[in-house]
Amino acid sequence: MKKMKTLKKNYEFQNVLNKGKFYIGKQITIYIMPSREEINCIGIAISSKAYHAVRRNNIKRKIRESYRLLSKDLKQGYHIVFLWNKKVPIEQLDFHIISQDMKFIFSKAGILL
Repeated sequence: MKKMKTLKKNYEFQNVLNKGKFYIGKQITIYIMPSREEINCIGIAISSKAYHAVRRNNIKRKIRESYRLLSKDLKQGYHIVFLWNKKVPIEQLDFHIISQDMKFIFSKAGILL
């Protein structure tokens, strides 16, 4: 299984959040910024004030999996940060809605092939 390249440092997240374009979906917000690298780097940020660790990790797993399924159809060379909408209750967490949000946002951003 191929490993995804991730953003780990705070300055990497801040760079994308400050300089990138953002797109809002029903459950997630995505910041996208072109990079010099030939592959996409992703980062996932969920506020610790929103939920406990188990629920945050569940959200991250679903975001990562839906990105993995779409990654073959994306243009390369971008930094992408996913933010969870705090106003959405955890009971409404749905893998299919996250996947639909990603498809819609990536096509709107012009990076979906």
